[in-house]
Amino acid sequence: MKIVADTQIPLVQEAFSNIGDLHLHAGRSITPDIVKDADILLVRSVTPVNASLLNNSRVRFVATATSGIDHVDVEYLKNSEIGFTSAHGSNARSVVEYVLSSLFVLAEQNDFNPTEKTAGIIGCGEVGSRLMKALETMGIQFLVNDPPLKDKTGDPMYVEIEDVMQADIISLHTPLTASGPYPTRYLVDEKFLSRMKQDAILVNTSRGSVINGNALANHIRQHQEFSVVLDVWEHEPEIDHDLLVSVDIGTPHIAGYSTDAKIRATAMIYNAVCSFFSLPQAWKPAGGLLDAGLQEFSVADDVNDFDAITMAVKAHYDVRSDAASLRRMLEIDSGQSGLYFDELRKNYPLRREFSATTIKLPANRNHLANQFLHLGFTVIEQ
Repeated sequence: MKIVADTQIPLVQEAFSNIGDLHLHAGRSITPDIVKDADILLVRSVTPVNASLLNNSRVRFVATATSGIDHVDVEYLKNSEIGFTSAHGSNARSVVEYVLSSLFVLAEQNDFNPTEKTAGIIGCGEVGSRLMKALETMGIQFLVNDPPLKDKTGDPMYVEIEDVMQADIISLHTPLTASGPYPTRYLVDEKFLSRMKQDAILVNTSRGSVINGNALANHIRQHQEFSVVLDVWEHEPEIDHDLLVSVDIGTPHIAGYSTDAKIRATAMIYNAVCSFFSLPQAWKPAGGLLDAGLQEFSVADDVNDFDAITMAVKAHYDVRSDAASLRRMLEIDSGQSGLYFDELRKNYPLRREFSATTIKLPANRNHLANQFLHLGFTVIEQ
């Protein structure tokens, strides 16, 4: 079998070279000519998968090493009897850790206590539900909006979006949809923003077009106390430089880019390909791949529980390093900015999830130990 794959899928050569004839290409350069004689197509979010790409090809199975699937015409694949899988949920932990790091950085910069704020979560899938549990662990109040889940479950936990608009912090975790009963394209528009608190925090790690960029830029100009964290942008990789200048934290679509998440995603699509073609699952990620990036963090006796968590999260991953990298885009020629955005993603450094950090606690801090464990850290007593 011939396999066409995005060269940026981690460990793709190790995983798939024994299955078939593997051909690697940059994701944005995968064309109909490249895939016409392929049996398997492996992509990331930068490759639109639709009739234009696959008509007249022999592709029998498509896998995307991403949680989001808005770049894939799933209905076309189904009607064409082409198998499909995604790495749904593979990067959920990584995204939650990004959100927590961003929240604690803003708390430090703007001098507020997150436990005195209410967070609003829009979209309660893999990421939103994990964020909800993390906030609950830390004692931060939250509201959750997810109309499809409310229709499905009837659970009163899911509130109306008008209620969430009044939260102090709003974090977006929806898929990008343009149709259906609850479309999310430009969900956050001028009207939405006008109903938010003037000193609210808006975080977007879902898809860029969930927010109307022009409306957001205008709102930021008119509301000095409004804070924004953007990891996703309209028209990536050619993002709006003026919006980048305006946001508090701007990063190049890397919230889900932990090393753990990347390896997890590759393993998920590898197993799905093997299952579809009835092949033995002969590859597993080598254990040594996750031996790098291990850390220790010691908590002093006189540090309270919430401060200990805040310090440990920022010591493990401080989002400001990624924000500084993207800001350097403003210093280069505008014609090269898209290439720079993609290079930041292509060459993203090692970043481990919380499980790679061991928290060393004084004895008898049982409540704090449980909090750290629920957040995913490793804990030992000093």
